[in-house]
Amino acid sequence: MELFELTRRLVDIESITGNERALAAFLEEQLAPLVDRYGGRLERMPVESDRHNVLAHWGDPLVTLSTHQDTVPPFFPSRDDGEFIWGRGACDVKGIIAAMITAAAGLLEEGVRGIALLFVVGEERNSAGAYAAARSPRGSRYLINGEPTENKLALGSKGALRYEVTARGRMAHSAYPELGESAIEKLLDALAAIRRVELPTDSLLGPSTLNIGTIQGGRAPNVIPDLAAAEVMIRLVDDGDSTRRAIEQAVAGRAEATEVLAIPALRLKAVDGIATTVVAYTTDIPAFGGAWGEPLLLGPGTIHVAHTSEERVPKRELVESVALYQTLVKRLLATL
Repeated sequence: MELFELTRRLVDIESITGNERALAAFLEEQLAPLVDRYGGRLERMPVESDRHNVLAHWGDPLVTLSTHQDTVPPFFPSRDDGEFIWGRGACDVKGIIAAMITAAAGLLEEGVRGIALLFVVGEERNSAGAYAAARSPRGSRYLINGEPTENKLALGSKGALRYEVTARGRMAHSAYPELGESAIEKLLDALAAIRRVELPTDSLLGPSTLNIGTIQGGRAPNVIPDLAAAEVMIRLVDDGDSTRRAIEQAVAGRAEATEVLAIPALRLKAVDGIATTVVAYTTDIPAFGGAWGEPLLLGPGTIHVAHTSEERVPKRELVESVALYQTLVKRLLATL
């Protein structure tokens, strides 16, 4: 299937995290002819009872092209305005899947072997697919991970530290607040203290950043609230140890901070002749834990429109990325 058509077909299959089954079936359908024609192998890699990664390889995999199947909500279908392909997942990461499959097909036609395609589930939530793949390595020496980097190799990516912050109080009639204890006021004090934490800065990755993503609590305007909670995400530029200590100190006596996710910042490989960048988002790479080889990060599109109603990928960058993936694979294989 032609690159742009394949991108749109992928976008038009809703695969919000947890609902990747239809996309996995379509990927298997697309990869089966390449496996048959060039003597490869197509595998399902179980993750949960109804979810699986899709792996195709030709010979023992030495260089693996990988990205994720899932997208964030809400779903909206594709359209093509001549310059861009639009739709949920267009750049994050259905266009990248299409480019990787197209690149692999071209390499196989040239007689290149020792390559694999690995499409995992769950990256947008908890990297469940990448963790599952890490438990079943196949000897790959390099992992080219696909995320929108505007076709530049990322020299580094920020990590992530996510907390659920919970405050507890005592219900009372709001006319007699002295009889209760407001969980919301405790939570607000804890969040204010968290916002005052001095976060680390790195010369390559820049400053750590903090986002209070959700707040919920209370029962009614005339009830002193007994429970309130918030979700906080910090983009790390280091291993996060100093930030953990600071968060614990900030909430002490006010609330409880439960760590939900911790992914350290990364330094990544550069390749001569390919432009570089630095990204502030987190990827599946830490979840792979090196089990699929030394990581590289590159893909078409910009992260600035991912997860938005304006998500799109430039068709020009899709074409460029196919050639870049092929160049990377050949150069990495030549080092082995």
